[in-house]
Amino acid sequence: MIRAAGLALALGLATPGALAAQSLAERLNDYPTEVRADYVFGCMASNGQSRESLRKCACSIDEIAAILPYDKYVEAETVLSLRLTGGERMAIFNSSAMTDGIVAELRRAQAEAEVVCFF
Repeated sequence: MIRAAGLALALGLATPGALAAQSLAERLNDYPTEVRADYVFGCMASNGQSRESLRKCACSIDEIAAILPYDKYVEAETVLSLRLTGGERMAIFNSSAMTDGIVAELRRAQAEAEVVCFF
């Protein structure tokens, strides 16, 4: 990507502003389609299988993606998944300030998305 951007600049095919806008767009759309679809399916299972629910759930994951970088989303989802796993080895994920903070970021993004998309 960086090589291609440098080559495009050298050939005069792109401007620095265009590259900055492109990287911003990429950062805002860094969630893979599969992850977005998985979120929408889960959301619709909780909120009904209607066209309106589809619209609201798609809006919700878009809002979350705009607030929370994908790597932070993956961290939070991993912690939540590990919290469901029982056993002594997983206890650290249930009661650590670090993991609580990671999950809290996701919860804040979800709450904001709910306000924007569901009300």
